[in-house]
Amino acid sequence: MFRKKSIFIFLQAQVAAFLGGITDYGLMILLTEVFKLHFTFSILISGTVGAIINFSINRFWVFKNQSGYSNHINSQLFKFTFVVLGSISLKSFGTLILQNVFQIDYRIGRLITDSFVSYGFNYPLIKYWVFKINEKQNVIESN
Repeated sequence: MFRKKSIFIFLQAQVAAFLGGITDYGLMILLTEVFKLHFTFSILISGTVGAIINFSINRFWVFKNQSGYSNHINSQLFKFTFVVLGSISLKSFGTLILQNVFQIDYRIGRLITDSFVSYGFNYPLIKYWVFKINEKQNVIESN
């Protein structure tokens, strides 16, 4: 069914996402509560900082074992930027909708939105598009 290596990579990616996410979430609270920025702007700023942490951990730890990257780091950063922009947009919009339509506190709405965005958007794009490995390398590792 699932290979042990695939599960391990998924779990490593969740650690990277958690560390980037906890930084992102904490900074969002700080910017919103202490510096009185609207949470949509706080999400933009904190999401960028969290993304830098997430990219670094993914590049140099999670997917490092798959040394056959099909793209250079510049290409990966470019692609990752699009993923982050989409992710931040989805998080901001989702949190705003949950607050305005359902009167859910932005902190709770953000956690709900993050869970959907992380598993349904970020992880698949990061694994299969940003850090895509060479097919030749994949065949060699499978043998």
